[in-house]
Amino acid sequence: MKTIVATLLCGAALFAAGPLRRAPGFCLMDTSQQWHDLADYRGKIVLVEFMKTECPHCANFSTVLNGLKSKYGDKLAILAVANPPDTPQTMLQFVKGHSLTYPLLLDQGQAAYSYVRTASIDLPTVYLIDANGMIRNSWVEGVLTKDIFEGNGLSREIDQLLAGAPAKK
Repeated sequence: MKTIVATLLCGAALFAAGPLRRAPGFCLMDTSQQWHDLADYRGKIVLVEFMKTECPHCANFSTVLNGLKSKYGDKLAILAVANPPDTPQTMLQFVKGHSLTYPLLLDQGQAAYSYVRTASIDLPTVYLIDANGMIRNSWVEGVLTKDIFEGNGLSREIDQLLAGAPAKK
């Protein structure tokens, strides 16, 4: 059993460590009607989260993201992105209900598709983008990514980027 689990974990790590690619650009409006252009965050580490306001995992993950924003301050930008059927009203309720310290943006699907490259997306999904605009890693909430979405795994990944860790090839 340990061999099977180890094999699955190694396979997941190899799959996640694919080649670097430039983060697709987007410019989306948040709940306070301010525009956020990904290009404006060049020079910072950016987390882009695709989520849904009615998703319980997304609600739990918002606590982790609020903690990361508090820990890293201006060194880290967090952009959460919701798609229909979410509306500005449901998004505003989510922002207030979860005391978000980062913007929640409304997409009509184009940004999500350019990242995920498929019509369906598991939520939440998060992308770690380095200061040069390259996607360093991405994770979908699940059993193998529990430390990213509930523990300190994402913080360790950010610490590595801040320390100048080399890019995964």
